Amino acid sequence: MNVTEVLQCADQLVFTKTGKHLDDVQKSVITGVYQGKTYDEIADDCKRSESRVRNVGRQLWQILSKQLGEDINKHNFRSTITRLNTTSPQIINVASNHNFNFCSSAYQPNNENSNSNVNHKSLYHDLTLAPKITSFYDRTTELQTLSHWLTHQNTRLTSVLGLSGIGKTTLVKQFVDLNLQKFDVVIWKNLKLSQSLDGIITEILKCVNDDCIQTDNKLTQFFNLLRQQRCLIVLDDFQELFIKGELAGEFKTEYKNYQNLLTTIANIEHQSSLILISQEQCQEMISLDEELYPIKCLDLQGLDNTEILKKWGLKDDEAWAEFSDMYGGNFVDLKDIASLIKSIFGGKVADFLKEDSLVVTKDMKSRLTELFKRLSPTEQQILLQLSKFDVPVSREDLRQSLSLSSMDLMNGLESLRQRYLLKRIEGEQVLFDLSLVVREYVRSCCQD
Repeated sequence: MNVTEVLQCADQLVFTKTGKHLDDVQKSVITGVYQGKTYDEIADDCKRSESRVRNVGRQLWQILSKQLGEDINKHNFRSTITRLNTTSPQIINVASNHNFNFCSSAYQPNNENSNSNVNHKSLYHDLTLAPKITSFYDRTTELQTLSHWLTHQNTRLTSVLGLSGIGKTTLVKQFVDLNLQKFDVVIWKNLKLSQSLDGIITEILKCVNDDCIQTDNKLTQFFNLLRQQRCLIVLDDFQELFIKGELAGEFKTEYKNYQNLLTTIANIEHQSSLILISQEQCQEMISLDEELYPIKCLDLQGLDNTEILKKWGLKDDEAWAEFSDMYGGNFVDLKDIASLIKSIFGGKVADFLKEDSLVVTKDMKSRLTELFKRLSPTEQQILLQLSKFDVPVSREDLRQSLSLSSMDLMNGLESLRQRYLLKRIEGEQVLFDLSLVVREYVRSCCQD
């Protein structure tokens, strides 16, 4: 078990007994004891007195002992919690009449004497469709930004945007893993698998409280849930709701009810947050006045740190920065090329760069082809024309080389920007450019 899982388990046990989640000092005690620290060391870490930490620990061990039916203390906490996770995955607390799966990603207290309505607070975490994160690199600033928005500013609608492979889903999952205990309800949905808003809301309501769903009033019940409990809902691959072949962010007819959902979540008072992970931006994600509307967008750029290349077994660290820049710091693209370099060049990045040729692998072509198919005809024309230039181009130069009206050109450029396919360079005049990978792909695969 890792510390995050231990904290989740302890929080569930304490919440079941007291109705309160772990506070910061309690979390520090659980974390420190699990890591083998003394009370004095824990006190230094959390800036509290040693006696205060010892008292908090004593209270925790009493609660955990009653909940688990065993004598828990500072010295046996780690071994006991690990053993129970292995040998007794389901712990039943008869005294409080609560059943729950030990350290489960889907946890929900069940009290026979409680009222069966959405007002009854329950802890439910469903990360079944979320990826498992095995490594996390160079996103400290972005992680701090997300944490500030979601745990301090209580931002209601947050979008994490960027090209495929840039690390959007990994970043959000890392945030969720680190902040799971700050939310009563956490739900992760992937819109490649299920896109029906009614189906998603029904599933959420059933998971939290199956007894009181009113079929003709589910949306109101959902918004009541957002007000009464602190929920974090993640919708991954949000671009699946948009029409292919149109400008970016145009909802398919059958999914236009999501527009009302996003607008309402941003405008009504509640204590919950919705995170959208997408390769393209829609109008509802944009706020011109962030002071007035609690909407935030995090545009994810490529990785700056090249330490991951060392883990992948590449050589010539003095050439890593140039190699990473060539592929825009895109994690998935770099991983594809790293495999090729190890296979063909024995891991020598310098030898690969001597070829003076940007390679677009089969998998990279497949991802870019899917993206190219999403573009409107206007966007495709603009990309094809931009790919003919090796230097940034002004809007006026583009307009003269394309048979597009000024309005169509401006709409096309803005749509490409919303898909993160266009680089805008500001100076005496605004110039537009493509990344090296996109330019090479368009030149080699899209001319027909």
